[in-house]
Amino acid sequence: MKKDVLADARNLLAVLDTCGTWDASRDTKLAALVDLVTRQHPNEKVLIFTQFADTVRYLTAQLKARGITSMEGVTGDSDDPTELAWRFSPVSNERRNRVSPANELRVLVATDVLSEGQNLQDAAIVVNYDLPWAIIRLIQRAGRVDRIGQMSDTIYCYSFLPADGVERLIRLRERVRARLQQNAEVVGTDEAFFEDELTETANVTFKDLYNEKAGVLDGEADSEVDLASQAYQIWKNAIDANPKLKGIIEKLPDVIFSTRAHRGSVAAPEGVLVYMRTSEGNDALAWVNRLGESVTQSQLAILRAAACSSDTRATLRPPEQHDLVRRAVEHIVEEETRSLGGQLGAASGARRKTYARLKEYIDKTQATLFPAPPELHSALEDIYKYPLQETARDTLNRQLRSGINDEQLAILVMDLRADHRLCQIHEHLEVQEPQIICSLGLFEATEIG
Repeated sequence: MKKDVLADARNLLAVLDTCGTWDASRDTKLAALVDLVTRQHPNEKVLIFTQFADTVRYLTAQLKARGITSMEGVTGDSDDPTELAWRFSPVSNERRNRVSPANELRVLVATDVLSEGQNLQDAAIVVNYDLPWAIIRLIQRAGRVDRIGQMSDTIYCYSFLPADGVERLIRLRERVRARLQQNAEVVGTDEAFFEDELTETANVTFKDLYNEKAGVLDGEADSEVDLASQAYQIWKNAIDANPKLKGIIEKLPDVIFSTRAHRGSVAAPEGVLVYMRTSEGNDALAWVNRLGESVTQSQLAILRAAACSSDTRATLRPPEQHDLVRRAVEHIVEEETRSLGGQLGAASGARRKTYARLKEYIDKTQATLFPAPPELHSALEDIYKYPLQETARDTLNRQLRSGINDEQLAILVMDLRADHRLCQIHEHLEVQEPQIICSLGLFEATEIG
């Protein structure tokens, strides 16, 4: 190994001697980026991702030197990455009143510190200045702008590729394209990174998956994607339409209830909807029929069942409504109890599927030259001991259904754990009583004044 390291060092020094001092004016890749930002998209917001902090600093300095204003770079060492995200995307982060036009950013260069957990959908142009080896990173980058609240009809994802000679050596394009095809459900036709090599058949497949025609998102109760975004968008639409609602609703006491008219059916029977916070601090929804039986565990279906306009009138509460609320709470508590303390939940759930896949992956790699890292063992232990966070469950469900392989799944889980977004860790849990936030009765009844 010592001999090989010395040989590599000599080769690198030879490259430096041959090429001399770096001359940014001869950087054709940088020139292409400048052309994209100034000529192809001179007025739109542009989000540029690169894998390395040094590259962020280099691009930021060079773009500014070429007269590109209203831009900044952000890395893990930045004092406040979130503040820069707000300046770049003030509308989607509801910071419009705190970010003046003079302080707003048009171009943002970032490492993957901003590839997860940020709303950047004021922009519709994403640039991959270099391609990450973990394909999930590429998808997460596009996901920063391809979100609820995106106003553009088209999202552009530009990816820089190695020069032809380098490409032949490392086959990066081929590897990335293969992984993108494995993740077709996430990518979809409007995020086709290599359009010139997509066959018509692939385009049809991607389009069907994107429009959910292939049943990729159908099935188990916990396979719904981005429930939190759905709920947030409902709230935002309501207060945008009537700003007074915000103050009124936030002042309502817990355990508040109401009843409205409902035309029941076999699929959507009369009963009660309950929203509560469990003893574990989790938000949960339940729907029970008039017999106290659970109608569905689909949180999205319950959310949709509660939908009504602002002028919907309340109806008289039937005498059994409060008892049905109690039964709904019992269902939620029972379900949470099954998912805690090492119980991995239903066989079709993301938690059990992920645990089984990763355990098998660790066992297979144990006797190889590259065994699973300690971080993966720790993540697997967390999944066994603690419930998944809602965002982690949604992400894992989406990836499991898109055909993610074991290596990619392991990287994703380790990334989620490193960002403290994998499990709900309760080392020193203070046991609390379940707390009912509100409930809604759905019954055929006479309206009250």
